Amino acid sequence: MKEIGIIGLGRMGLGIGRRLLSKGWTVYGHDKRETALSRAEEEGIEVFDDLSFMLGSFSDRRIVWIMVPHGAVESVIRELKAELVEGDIVIDGGNSYYEDSVRRFNELSRMGVSFLDVGVSGGVLGERNGYCLMVGGEEKTFREVEDLFKDLAYEGEGYAYLGPSGSGHFAKMVHNGIEYAFMEAIGEGFELLKESNYDFDLKEVARLYSRGSIIRSHLMELTEKALEDFGDLEELEPFVADSGEGRWVVQTAVRLGVPLWVISDSLFARFRSQQGNSFRDRLLSALRYEFGRHPIKKKDG
Repeated sequence: MKEIGIIGLGRMGLGIGRRLLSKGWTVYGHDKRETALSRAEEEGIEVFDDLSFMLGSFSDRRIVWIMVPHGAVESVIRELKAELVEGDIVIDGGNSYYEDSVRRFNELSRMGVSFLDVGVSGGVLGERNGYCLMVGGEEKTFREVEDLFKDLAYEGEGYAYLGPSGSGHFAKMVHNGIEYAFMEAIGEGFELLKESNYDFDLKEVARLYSRGSIIRSHLMELTEKALEDFGDLEELEPFVADSGEGRWVVQTAVRLGVPLWVISDSLFARFRSQQGNSFRDRLLSALRYEFGRHPIKKKDG
């Protein structure tokens, strides 16, 4: 019997659960939020508001998949430790820092519990298309649950064992850094198209770039969809959040002495977008006035 318990039934956790249901798995789910439990139950997942009850529902070896924000993983594992027994398998499918994953692997290993760190890419579309899964931990444990990854993966092959503990989340960290850079390049290129003297239909350009060009990609397809969904984007605030992975990849590059100009710049561009009232820009404006009496704009009033 293929059984799995998922802790965290948000968009990604619920999508993983539904995909596994479609592959013949029995899926148990736990979440602190009543709304998440109700939604998952409607989809056919057997839900529990009590973690002990969920773990007690397994008929065989227990596989527990954690799918919560990286800041909540520690508390989830702390709660799990009181319930885990030798032979259990814990999988962290969130975006945890790889050094934390190594530490968690060592802590759980001392209990006889196996731990895999799995970077998951594919977003909300992964439920339908399959995910890209980057697996770190003991290869023996990976082989024991390989069917799980095969059922979740894109075309049944979008997964790989990458090495010892931490390697899965390290690979996902780098993946997200590359994603930052791709997105920044797309944003800059389309801004240049918009500001040119040509009246480009940006959605049409995105569609064209996605059809056979060298830069075709899933992100370019999503650019086309974004321009379809939000038109000229005027309704959106120019604020781009950054997640832990972008910062971690740059910090790791500094520690290892690896130059990451493009990825670093894309992270700093996100920081810049978060400055609603940039002191730097106000200072630059004042400096231009002081040395050249260039015009300055003052706030109304």
